[in-house]
Amino acid sequence: MDVKELIARRVAQEIKPGSLVNLGIGLPSLVANFVPASAGVYFQAENGIIGLGARPEEGMEDPHLTDAGGGHVTAVPGAASIDSAMSFGLIRGGHLDVTVLGGLQVDEKGQLANWKVPGKMVPGMGGAMDLVTGAARVIVAMQHSAKGTAKIVPECTLPLTSTRRVSLIITELAVIEPTDQGLILRETGPGVSLDEIRAQTTASLIIADDLVEMQLS
Repeated sequence: MDVKELIARRVAQEIKPGSLVNLGIGLPSLVANFVPASAGVYFQAENGIIGLGARPEEGMEDPHLTDAGGGHVTAVPGAASIDSAMSFGLIRGGHLDVTVLGGLQVDEKGQLANWKVPGKMVPGMGGAMDLVTGAARVIVAMQHSAKGTAKIVPECTLPLTSTRRVSLIITELAVIEPTDQGLILRETGPGVSLDEIRAQTTASLIIADDLVEMQLS
């Protein structure tokens, strides 16, 4: 199993049946592949669809059916097409149960930076600020480090997406819960030691008394 699939499978375990869920572009979009259709979960995208399905098989892409990042998707029975005003009304109005977003950095306060790297051209923040602020639960799905550089840090050096604390961080090495006390390490990745996690994390971690190894379905 590759790293991105591992993370997506673990995130899928956090999605409760009957939820309305937004998936960010990139790695988070893979989560839909591992949530059973029988769970009655509806995935929403900022560009105006409720009822995103898994990615289509190669050769079955519909050029008119994409997620907010332009990636090809499918639609489940009962899916609805809406305009962006209604889409952001759902987000800003607090109607999303969960959003799953990628991350560039998360700090000890649980604050997320995921939209801008200084010196690189980006088209804009998109819906990230609204999603982190408006969704009932915010899960960050990302690789634990990038090219040897830690992404879970004492304080974000990149521009923050929101000052609101995220709910959970899931990487290939760990499941970490930001709290008032700090970052609590709840699970270690399959076969991953505490030393490996600490070596790739510059933020301080509180080790949970009931720390367990991540279980993947």
